[in-house]
Amino acid sequence: MTLELLTLAVLAMGGLLAAGGIVSLRRGRRDRRLGVLVAVDDGRSATLRSERYRLAGRPDALRRRPDGSLVPVELKHRPAPPRGPFPSHRVQLGAYCLLVEETTGRAPPFGILRYVDREVVVPWDAALRARVLATLAGATRAYDGRADPAPAKCAGCVWSPQCDASLAGSVRGFR
Repeated sequence: MTLELLTLAVLAMGGLLAAGGIVSLRRGRRDRRLGVLVAVDDGRSATLRSERYRLAGRPDALRRRPDGSLVPVELKHRPAPPRGPFPSHRVQLGAYCLLVEETTGRAPPFGILRYVDREVVVPWDAALRARVLATLAGATRAYDGRADPAPAKCAGCVWSPQCDASLAGSVRGFR
């Protein structure tokens, strides 16, 4: 009986490994369709910089398409949001698309948001470009002192003790 259980366990493990191998092969084929991996953010890869937009960053990966264009890939360690990528995820990926365009002189056709359960191809189009540029413009303006504090947000914020927002003093009591 012990031998039978051992045999079943070995067969089950083999089945799991085979299933994992099939998933890996499928992912490999899909990745090759998206382009050849040319860079991974390992902390040593080059940072993309744009003096024009005063922006710098490193996408998690860069893939070179058959036509020579580079496509940024951003990895998210969570499931994809049910209603699609968060606007902040799109803007982050768009910033990488802008950096690729600025550093190579060639616009990527799209960027890729890779969640743990699926991938989303995000077109690098005029709408995303406008959103990225508006976000950059807002980020480079001097802070005018306005804030949108809320007790729930402020209570868990590590910056609350240094915050000059109107709720900061009253929120400290939540800690």
